[in-house]
Amino acid sequence: MNTALPAAPRLLDQVRGKLRALHYSLRTEEAYVDWIKRFIRFHGKRHPRELGAVEMEAFLTHLATERNVSASTQNQALAALLFLYRRVLELEVPWIKDVVRAKKPRRLPTVLTRAEVQALIAHLEGSMSLIVRLLYGTGMRLMEGVRLRVKDVDLNTAQITVRDGKGGKDRVTMLPQSLLEGLRTHLELRRLVYNQDAAVGRAEVWLPDALAVKYPHAASNWGWQYIFVAQGFSKDPRSGATRRHHVDEGAIQRHVKLAAGRAGIVKPTSPHTLRHSFATHLLEGGYDIRTVQELLGHADVSTTMIYTHVLNRGGRGVRSPLDAL
Repeated sequence: MNTALPAAPRLLDQVRGKLRALHYSLRTEEAYVDWIKRFIRFHGKRHPRELGAVEMEAFLTHLATERNVSASTQNQALAALLFLYRRVLELEVPWIKDVVRAKKPRRLPTVLTRAEVQALIAHLEGSMSLIVRLLYGTGMRLMEGVRLRVKDVDLNTAQITVRDGKGGKDRVTMLPQSLLEGLRTHLELRRLVYNQDAAVGRAEVWLPDALAVKYPHAASNWGWQYIFVAQGFSKDPRSGATRRHHVDEGAIQRHVKLAAGRAGIVKPTSPHTLRHSFATHLLEGGYDIRTVQELLGHADVSTTMIYTHVLNRGGRGVRSPLDAL
């Protein structure tokens, strides 16, 4: 009789298991696992239990001085290592507080003028145009936009509920009146695709957390469908299930970049630039900064305050003495 105990999970499998148990996103899982792999390889494949503050400092310094990574990238690597030691290995690591953290430089966001936003939109068409107008008109982040579900858009009250935004928070934002008809038409076409998928038993979508277990039939319901979907089906890297996923965010980024080039916009432009522009244009229009904070989903108003420095007034709103001559 074989009484041997099953082998303990490999370290990286433990990391993945803990990340999934805590409902971290797939993107975060991939990033953290990659940083932990790099850390182990950097120190000759020694087990992290054998490493400490000196080794972590050496790795982070290597990233900054030899790899020339940004402060945000270096801090992501540190976050991955903190997760490894505290959550996976469950080690008391008082030395971590002494590890030097890179300071992210404070930069003003790039903001498009209203004319530039109009020019950008004019060089987009179809669903890409609708998505970009929705991002600018609501201030949503790119991933919040592509992950929108049918049930979270209310055409009657003209509002959108953004689920599980940054920090795991929900919030409500407006649905621009100018998009109501376009979005209604898009949803009618989307319903046709859904009906075709349902007819062949392929209408199931990914559900967050344990909802798939709690509501076993919800994954195939119309209300849970993504509004903006890919043209084909793809395999879920975690479950292995084949589903119609939401539209690829990378495709939107590419379309925005191409449209900006065609429009002659020289500023670096991405979907997130539209969020910055949304906030700045609201402040220019006289809206209260607390209102803008709520619409953006910022936890601290100080984050929203940065847009007061890029209002379209030049030189912090000060009138040059030259203009008084």
